[in-house]
Amino acid sequence: MSFLDYLTSNYSQIISLLIDHLKLTAVSVGLAILIGVPLGIFISYAAKASKPVLSVANVIQAIPSMALLGFMIPLLGIGVVPAVVAVVLYSLLPIIKNTYTGIENINPQTLEAAKGIGLTPFQVLAKVQIPLALPVIMAGVRIASVTAVGLMTMAAFIGADGLGYLVFSGIRTVNNNQILAGAIPACLLALMVDFVIGLVEKLVTPISLQKGDNAVKIKRRKAQKVILGLASLLVAAVFLFTSVGNVSKNARTISVGSKDFTEQEILGNMVADLIEDRTDISVNRKLVLGGTQVCNSAIQTGDIDLYVDYSGTAYGDILKNPPISDMDEVYETVKKEYKEQFDLEVLKQMSFNNTYTLAVSQKMAEEYNLNKISDLAPLAGTITSGTTFEFLNREDGLPGLQRAYGFQIEKTLALDAAPRYTALEKGEVDVIDAFLTDGLLKKFNLKTLEDDKNFFPPYYAIPIIRADALEKFPEVSGVLEELAPVLTNDIMAELNYKVDELQQSPADVARDFLKEKGLIS
Repeated sequence: MSFLDYLTSNYSQIISLLIDHLKLTAVSVGLAILIGVPLGIFISYAAKASKPVLSVANVIQAIPSMALLGFMIPLLGIGVVPAVVAVVLYSLLPIIKNTYTGIENINPQTLEAAKGIGLTPFQVLAKVQIPLALPVIMAGVRIASVTAVGLMTMAAFIGADGLGYLVFSGIRTVNNNQILAGAIPACLLALMVDFVIGLVEKLVTPISLQKGDNAVKIKRRKAQKVILGLASLLVAAVFLFTSVGNVSKNARTISVGSKDFTEQEILGNMVADLIEDRTDISVNRKLVLGGTQVCNSAIQTGDIDLYVDYSGTAYGDILKNPPISDMDEVYETVKKEYKEQFDLEVLKQMSFNNTYTLAVSQKMAEEYNLNKISDLAPLAGTITSGTTFEFLNREDGLPGLQRAYGFQIEKTLALDAAPRYTALEKGEVDVIDAFLTDGLLKKFNLKTLEDDKNFFPPYYAIPIIRADALEKFPEVSGVLEELAPVLTNDIMAELNYKVDELQQSPADVARDFLKEKGLIS
């Protein structure tokens, strides 16, 4: 599929995400201006406060964006609020600094003249200092606005939509068309924002301070006002139209979340489609939220009501139990302890086991006769592993695996989901972690190694729902039970392959499968 074909097939989604991105950016920059400009004015009068305020703003700017979002989740949950707060914090430094600099650099004789004609301190500020400092202030706003467009792509990690959804989904599925579909509109939006804020910057700069003929400058200013007015109307129309479209909502609404890889997005869409088709419940889809801890935090805080996790993940990663291979014991323990500790209900277990495995290239498997994980022992001191961050740090991941099999891999690299497959293909790593149902295993034609010591616990898919949501919507349990027996390992792997290799939409793959099985009309 070419890039143009992808755009043609998905233009409505791209436009919707572009609008979301614009709204989030506009709100964030607007709030940053409301906070940053007064702060800049304040520290220009309170000299002792300038260093602490600017130091704090500098420190915030130095915090990695993913770390800041990570701090936000326990405090503010997921979605729009933490994303906006994070971007506001990142936008403060240029606005505060430019406001402070603009006011500080005003000619002292101008201020003396203003005081000499009887202006009060507030009048001096409102009629002299701010107007003269506005060009410098707007330069800071311009920097903050363009930066905010790029930063807002990170919002996709915590369910706040925006163009980052396409970028990160494309990275995880090795889909360059999807990456470009998110990156190109984001770049164009940044250029548009830079142009519009640049017009404002010119409009607030007195004509006497601009170069060129006065008559030409006056005509140019009129044209700039028209363009700026049209841009303002467009943004206002976007806010009004999308807000009106969201006013009427079904009172019976449930929020469904998912983690941030292909299988999870397919499952999230399946769950949502089933609920909407079989009941009168409206589903708010908050898919591709992040890893296990993000989704677990979101369901405990009520940001989502339901998502599909895996029995082994819940048993080991959340409940911190040592890995075991007994499927029934794992499920019953998770069901009991999730209710007792978190007031969460675990619904009927599905039929596919997406447990961990290790994978190598066919070439390496043939060269060293690799069929099972134990076969890696003689090579452990010379090979490099590329695994996800979770697998590298979990007891049911690499640390526990190496203890159970009695070898230590020489070099380990932490890689995101899809890039580790690319790294293996290019020979940059020798072995990776994978899930048995990964579509990328088939796409890259990899050899999976048998877990001959039965180290990995069972990872059967389990829908998890808040107890209050299940009490409000008891029919959800019965609806999702119908999905449990039809999803086998082979079927789930094929569905993942359709997304990862054939580049079909996870939503379409989920819907088509449910229709094929007669589960939805």
